[in-house]
Amino acid sequence: MSSEQQYIDLFGQCRGMIDGHSADVLNAVRQQAFDDFRHLGFPSKKVERYRYADMQQLFAPDYGLNLNRLDIPVNPYDAFRCDVPNLSTSLYFVVNDMFYDKALPKSQLPVGVVVDSLRRVAAERPEWVAEHYARLAKTDGDAVTALNTMLAQDGLLVYVPNGVRVERTIQVINILRADVDLMVNRRVLIILGEGAELKLLFCDHAADDRHFLATQVTEAFVGANASLDLYCLEETHNKSVRVSNLYVEQQRDSRMHHNIITLHNGITRNRADVSLMGEGAECVLNGCVIADKQQRVDNNTLIVHQAAHGTSRQLYKYVLNDQAIGAFAGKVLVQPGAQKTESAMTNQNLCATREARMYTQPMLEIYADDVKCSHGSTVGQLNDAALFYMQQRGISREEALLLLQTAFVNEVIDQMQLAPLRDRLHYLVDKRFRGELSKCEGCQLCK
Repeated sequence: MSSEQQYIDLFGQCRGMIDGHSADVLNAVRQQAFDDFRHLGFPSKKVERYRYADMQQLFAPDYGLNLNRLDIPVNPYDAFRCDVPNLSTSLYFVVNDMFYDKALPKSQLPVGVVVDSLRRVAAERPEWVAEHYARLAKTDGDAVTALNTMLAQDGLLVYVPNGVRVERTIQVINILRADVDLMVNRRVLIILGEGAELKLLFCDHAADDRHFLATQVTEAFVGANASLDLYCLEETHNKSVRVSNLYVEQQRDSRMHHNIITLHNGITRNRADVSLMGEGAECVLNGCVIADKQQRVDNNTLIVHQAAHGTSRQLYKYVLNDQAIGAFAGKVLVQPGAQKTESAMTNQNLCATREARMYTQPMLEIYADDVKCSHGSTVGQLNDAALFYMQQRGISREEALLLLQTAFVNEVIDQMQLAPLRDRLHYLVDKRFRGELSKCEGCQLCK
């Protein structure tokens, strides 16, 4: 049986259960998503954007799904803390793919700001959610997005109205928790009105020693002159598979900074599609990957400049040890009429062992004649001369390796806007390179 057939059969057998534990707005697009998934099937490596990811293999195992929405026996507020010292946040939890609403932060959000269950808001304000849900994440162009859309029952919604600035960072802890091997399908919908400002931090963790497969589809609408800082930190384990698709639409003079850090994982595939729809929009994508053993990390980006005077910058850095495999494929598409576009894409990679492998493919496609665009990539090993120099001055080889690798990735971390988060990541990166598990202080579940 093909990998997709089990999901086709599952949907046919459990459609009533899936719909019954979700909302009409989410249910309204399921059939089309199912038809698209059945038509597309999982992409092979012959598909350009999946050249370095074997999706058939990732989705082949027979995972359990909590389609009946049974309660998960965990109280994340008592069992888990993911504190960033000196950073004041409004803390929310998503357990597997369900918004955790048994206790909510005591801090008050500005008037009109909503952070809530996608399913509940879709049931209470269907017209409002229907205007945005599945509008950017088209199911006819990507099988993973189609699969997520046909199975997702809940997730997170963040809404910031026009002119509202959310001072306190909103922190969302995604916890994978199960007694059996589990697949979760999570949706995230982010809506920023004109002139709105938001800082959003996602932390992904696996609480149990089980095989997990998590798909996440995020749609972000950034209004005119709005600002979105999006931070994603993954600290799961080597039995986890994470497939994340991010879709962003930016209007004129908007700003979006996306920072994704992979510190510990099994197999990770991140996709980011950003459309700069209005003049003067700015987009920054930064990525940092540290992988060892047999871990795999694949980042795939697409930035489309639709209007003039847009700016985009990308910086992705990988440090690969042991038999780890990394991949980066980035494309900048400048459409006709998008004059005065400025774009820079950089991918730098360090293979610390001969067995590590890195695949890189930066691309530019330009249909305007008044632009400044550049791209480049490097793959190399540690500088033997630098190692020798440091050892001659009394630094052990192990410590010299640590210092050089840390300095290599610090360029990405230092570009983050949140100073407390930068400090925390410097600490976690140091622990990671020393071979220690990157546990958050106070964590009880990962012990």
